Amino acid sequence: MTAFGDPATQLAFSIHENRGVFALLLGSGLSRAAEIPTGWEITLDLVRRVALAQGVEEQDDWAAWYVEKEGKEPDYSALLAQLASTPAERRAILHSYIEPDEEDREEGRKVPTAGHKAIAKLVRGGYVRVIVTTNFDRLMENALREEGVEPTVVGSPDALEGAEPLTHSACYILKLHGDYKDERILNTDSELEAYPDSYNTLLDRIIDEHGLIVCGWSGEWDHALRAAILRAPNRRYPVFWAFRGELRGRGAELCSARKGVTVPITDADSFFVKLVEQVETLAQSQRQNPLGVDMTVSRAKRYLAKTEYRIQLADLVSEEVERIIARHEQEDLAPRGSVTPEDFQNRVAIYESVSEGLAKVCGLIGRWGDDAQLRTVTDAIKGLLSFASDYQNGITLYLEMQSYPAALAYQACALGLQTAERWQALHEFMGVEVENRRERTKRLLDAVGPSTWEGSDKRYWQLIPEMERRHTPFQDHLVDGAFGKWCGTFLPPRASVSDVSLFAEGLTAIRHLEATEKACLQEALSQLEHVRNYLWAPVGRGGWSYRYHENISKRFDDDEFVTVLAKAGFGRGDTEFIKLAIESYKRLLANLHWY
Repeated sequence: MTAFGDPATQLAFSIHENRGVFALLLGSGLSRAAEIPTGWEITLDLVRRVALAQGVEEQDDWAAWYVEKEGKEPDYSALLAQLASTPAERRAILHSYIEPDEEDREEGRKVPTAGHKAIAKLVRGGYVRVIVTTNFDRLMENALREEGVEPTVVGSPDALEGAEPLTHSACYILKLHGDYKDERILNTDSELEAYPDSYNTLLDRIIDEHGLIVCGWSGEWDHALRAAILRAPNRRYPVFWAFRGELRGRGAELCSARKGVTVPITDADSFFVKLVEQVETLAQSQRQNPLGVDMTVSRAKRYLAKTEYRIQLADLVSEEVERIIARHEQEDLAPRGSVTPEDFQNRVAIYESVSEGLAKVCGLIGRWGDDAQLRTVTDAIKGLLSFASDYQNGITLYLEMQSYPAALAYQACALGLQTAERWQALHEFMGVEVENRRERTKRLLDAVGPSTWEGSDKRYWQLIPEMERRHTPFQDHLVDGAFGKWCGTFLPPRASVSDVSLFAEGLTAIRHLEATEKACLQEALSQLEHVRNYLWAPVGRGGWSYRYHENISKRFDDDEFVTVLAKAGFGRGDTEFIKLAIESYKRLLANLHWY
């Protein structure tokens, strides 16, 4: 039964709830809005051009003329095979139909359409990772690059052999018939009768492991593709077939064999644009009600304004903590199952959604609260960590993810304290002792700091779109994602979240090294250059960011500021210790060779 009787809505729910599960199967109908003709239209135009060259007068219906003359329907594959005997010749013929000239570009023809751009947004959001297409054009690749996604493109068996593995690619495009600039394109019936073994193996895997969304392909042509769809052993994920009018013939047979759902559409552009809108709406509805977050922030500001409201503020923070804990009762946060990019991305989105209110309140308390109010933050973090430590069985990553709200609350409060230059309060906050999931006592900065939290393993955070090749994907995600959106609540107007976070890393390094004896620091720094002449400290984006080396680090070279930090307790109150710690951190960063 479809969602409220609407297959398009059912599809949107399926995509949203099963991020990355669906592969797209795209045919020439998708590129039709770009005025790139379909195979049938190319066939009729070829009939027209050949006939006119032979002196035939212009016809109102070239298909009817051909039937009358040849006694059969014009056939795209057969006609192209007659006109061009080699793949190179066929490529040359197709080139003029696909490649835009200057006039085409000015008129918006043969360039990515609204449909291509909508698909690119689905890919950018992690909802779709695999695209199978029979199209020769490069409109899909161009749309993806405009959206900041560099796809892995396979247009020949040779390209497949050297391509990035399917599981490691942010977007994998399999161009079954090749690329129009490659003479090895497949057009004729004989060429489409069977695929290379390597293609069949890949297709079998894609169809077995993914649901399919078919659009722009009738199912009438391409025997090898039909065979691949029919031989797939499993039906674990559904097939949705978007089609104008009524799906008939071989397409209807295929859809029926896969127990697919037909989705009536007006055209491919409007279909994908609406699909993106529906998926984005569902994502927004999953986020904590923005009015609810705004209300929570407003209440926190009111309570912070007067000390007599400290009990109400503590209750507000407790409400947020209990709401986060209660959210774990739902199945999608259960610490079991396989670790897939889609599931990990979904969990991150859920945790950030449910933690937004608490993080913003913690940031406000850090910037504007007093010491008593600050204790409500440490109590909240301890409560979240205590809850997370109660679970011992499950996938390690998902067990660690349960303390993600605590890490978000810590960072928000620390940035708020830093912004207010509450150095002594920040020093004490960083050093609050807590127990982590393994029942070890640690300081807050060592338990839930951005570069120390046990859930910040880069192997997993590189599963987030656009983080695949980042050196510090978790810290980058905080800056580019969650805190990039939240920090306006508790940071000054137009403050750079990136710069504030980079400066926090320097403070964290100093505070971390306080667990080391001053003599150990001095001994490490006295070593020769070819020996490790520094001590380790948590490293984040400062390891590669030129902003840290050219701008942020200069503040730590200011003797007056070092004195301020020492008076606040940093470096055990010793300015020389702070300078040693700063020098050790500089050498550590210099040895990373990231920047």
